[in-house]
Amino acid sequence: MSQTIVEVLSAGCPACQKAIELVREIACSSCEVRVLDMNDADVAQRARELGIVQVPAVLVNGKLASCCRRGGPTEEGLRAAGVGSRTGGA
Repeated sequence: MSQTIVEVLSAGCPACQKAIELVREIACSSCEVRVLDMNDADVAQRARELGIVQVPAVLVNGKLASCCRRGGPTEEGLRAAGVGSRTGGA
């Protein structure tokens, strides 16, 4: 069984907290959820390298979920990216 790595980039704001809660709510047993603090210089650098310009943002197996490219995380968009499934696509 392969594990799906789900990373939530957060600045600690209420919108970020909602995204974290949503991800945790729909994550399956094979999902490893990591919350990354954008106040950490290394996390902020990685976000810049990935072209992330707003938070909250969700990465699934290292790729930005498409719902986070235009708006913000939604249940539908996260599920389409593989959160909550054992196959994890982005």
